[in-house]
Amino acid sequence: MLEFWFNWIILPLDSMLRLSTPLVLCALAGMFSERAGVVNIALEGMLLAAAFAAAAAAYVSGSAWIGMLAAIGATIALSMLHGFATITHRGNQIVSGMAINILVTGATVILGRYWFDQGGQTPNLQGDARFESINWWGAEKVMDIPIVGPIYGEVLSGHSIVLYLAFALVPLSWFILFRTRFGLRLRAVGENPAAVDTAGISVIKMRYLALVVCGILTGIAGSYLSTGGNVAQFIPNMSAGKGYIALAALIFGKWRPVPAMFGCFLFGLLEAYAIRLQGVEILGIGSIPVQFIEMVPYVLTVVLLAGFIGQSRAPKAVGIPYVKERE
Repeated sequence: MLEFWFNWIILPLDSMLRLSTPLVLCALAGMFSERAGVVNIALEGMLLAAAFAAAAAAYVSGSAWIGMLAAIGATIALSMLHGFATITHRGNQIVSGMAINILVTGATVILGRYWFDQGGQTPNLQGDARFESINWWGAEKVMDIPIVGPIYGEVLSGHSIVLYLAFALVPLSWFILFRTRFGLRLRAVGENPAAVDTAGISVIKMRYLALVVCGILTGIAGSYLSTGGNVAQFIPNMSAGKGYIALAALIFGKWRPVPAMFGCFLFGLLEAYAIRLQGVEILGIGSIPVQFIEMVPYVLTVVLLAGFIGQSRAPKAVGIPYVKERE
C-alpha cells in the first residue's frame, strides 16, 4: 500500500510541479499580453527561443543565471517584433504570432547546428551552467513520517529555484494586475482602449509594456525548460506545444492567475501519469504504445478544459488593433 501511495500519488505530484512550471509562467505571460488586448499565440515560439538562448548562453558562460538573462533578452526582442507588427503597424495578431513560431522553429535548429554541430542540440550543461535542485531543511529526515513526510520531502522539496520563483509569481501577478494602478490601466486597455486614450494614457505604451512583461515571464519559462528541469540542454522542438497548452489553460482560468495555474496543474498531472504508464502492462490489454500514451495528456487536456471552461469572456478589445478616431 505504501509503495502504491509513493509510486502513484507522491511521484506524479512531484512530476506535476516540474512539468507545469513552464506552463504556469507562459500562462501568466499570456495573461499580461491578452489583458492588454494583444493575442500572443507566439508564446510557443518564444518559449522555444528562450530555451535555446538559455542553454547556449549557459554553456558558453558557465552560468545558468546568464543563460536566463539571455533567454529574457531573446523573448523581449521577439515580443517587440510582435508588438511592432501588431501594435505599431496594426497587423493581424494571429498571423504575426504564427510567423514568429515558424521563424523560431527553424532558426533554433539552424543556429544549433552551426554553433554546436550536434544536430541542432546544445551540449549537456554541468555544474553552475544549470539550476541545481534545492533540498529543504530536514527533507530526508522526515521521509519516514506517513503522508506528511513524502509530501514535504519529495513533492515540495528538491526543485530548482526557478520552480519556486514561478509559483511565487502567481500571487505577485494577481497583485499587480488587480491591486495596482499599472494593472488597472492594463486591464482597461484590454477592455476599452478608446476610454483609456481619452483619459490621457497611451494605449500603445501600455500594450508595449505588457509585451515586455510577457517577454520576461516567457524567458524565465524557457530557461527552466533547458537549464532548470530534468533535461539540461536544448533539444529541437522541446517546447512540444506547451505554449498552446498554456493559452488553453489561460482561457480555462478566464484570464486570471490562480485558476490558470490550476489548468496548468491539470496538464502537468496528466503528463506525469502518461510518463509513468509507459511500459506498464495492463491486464487484458498488454503494453500500450508509447506514442499513444504521449498523445493522451494533450487530448485529455483539451477535452477537460473545453468541458469545464463554462462561460468565459475574453477582454473586449483583445485581438483588435487600436486606431485613434482622429487618424
